[in-house]
Amino acid sequence: MATKKPDNVLIYTTPTCVFCKAVKEYLTEHNIEYKEVDVAADSAAAQEMIDKSGQMGVPVTVIDDQIVVGFNKPKFDQILAA
Repeated sequence: MATKKPDNVLIYTTPTCVFCKAVKEYLTEHNIEYKEVDVAADSAAAQEMIDKSGQMGVPVTVIDDQIVVGFNKPKFDQILAA
């Protein structure tokens, strides 16, 4: 798969989230840089995540202007192949 390098990747996570770890591993395997925000430690970031995604669960990943909730590998593959 040819990988498109996104300009901006942000992952809303918590320290104990297994699916958050999977997202980070996936991005690392594809050499995609990302910024991680721990919503358990940052209530403002938690509210920002809810406002953007409508979701209270993590992970929520924002790739440029696209939001992916959970570890949705087919969706990541689709976005990064575009």
